[in-house]
Formats: sequence, structure tokens, C-alpha cells
Amino acid sequence: MAKLIEKVYGEALFELAVEEKRMDEFRKEIKVIEQVLSENPDFEKLMQHPGIPVEEKEKILTNVWEGRVSREMLGLMLLLLQKKHYNKLSGVLDYFVTRVMEQEEIGIAYIRTPMPLSQEQKTAVEKKLIETTSYRSFEMHFEEDASLIGGMVIRIGDHVLDNSVKTKLEHLSRQLYQIKLQ
Repeated sequence: MAKLIEKVYGEALFELAVEEKRMDEFRKEIKVIEQVLSENPDFEKLMQHPGIPVEEKEKILTNVWEGRVSREMLGLMLLLLQKKHYNKLSGVLDYFVTRVMEQEEIGIAYIRTPMPLSQEQKTAVEKKLIETTSYRSFEMHFEEDASLIGGMVIRIGDHVLDNSVKTKLEHLSRQLYQIKLQ
């Protein structure tokens, strides 16, 4: 049910953004919202507190966001609050950003390597991903993981390409174990 709520509201926001040609504007607002919420975790607790009436929470939301975000974005937050789905706000915003990135053919890639990559290597990885996928560009996220020993693991959405030495050794170990059993 939770994913359905995020999809319904996120898709409605996306359709509005497409119709009014405001995708970039909404995306910038979402970055501001996410930054403010991450810097103020107590705000989320306040908005989730069952002892505070909805009318009071509406006033708080309006005071905090009016003038900082569009009336549509504030309206979305107030609607989620009124429908008792405010806790799904970040999921709705994430859904919207994902849809915008799909529309603009921008992929999100998470790359794990055992050691840091140079800028040249990072650029080469991105170039190879663009050549081998349907995306025009990527938002790249690099992470070090010494347990991989060598190679790299690339995740784009639900797809994982694991070309790490660690995984190859695990496969080899399983094959050797199967040979022993026979």
C-alpha cells in the first residue's frame, strides 16, 4: 500500500510538472526540502506526533514552507498531511525525482571498487555505461569496499554487474566444493 501512495502522489506531481513545464523548478524545490528535513530530524518527529492536531501541523507547514517552495509543493505537503500520509512525503519526492530522471534519460549508478578511482577512471566508467545502456548521462555514486579485493560492482536500478575478485573466488570455491562432493 505504501508504494502505491508514493506512486499515486508522485505521478500526479510529475504530470503537473510536465504539463506546466516545471520539472527543473520542482526538482530544485525537492532538493531544498530534502536538505532542510535532513538537517532538522526533529521536524519530522513533530509532524508525526499524534498529540498535535492536524490544524496545528498545517499552520506549522505553512509557516515553514510558504515563500520557500511553490504553492503546488506546499499544497502537496498539506494534502499528504490531511490524508494522513505525510510520513510518505520523502517516498513521493523520491518517486518524482526518479520519474524526471527517467524522462530525461539520466541513470543512477552505484559503483563499488576496492580502492579509490582517479577522475580519469571514473570518467571512463561513466563513458562505458553510457555506451552500453539507453541512458544519455549518469548520476554516479562511487564507494570503496576493500573486501572486493579487485574489480568492481555496478548497480543501476535493479541490475547488478558484479565483476569483483571476491565474487569470482566465491564461485570458484563453490565449483571446487561441488567437485569434492562428486
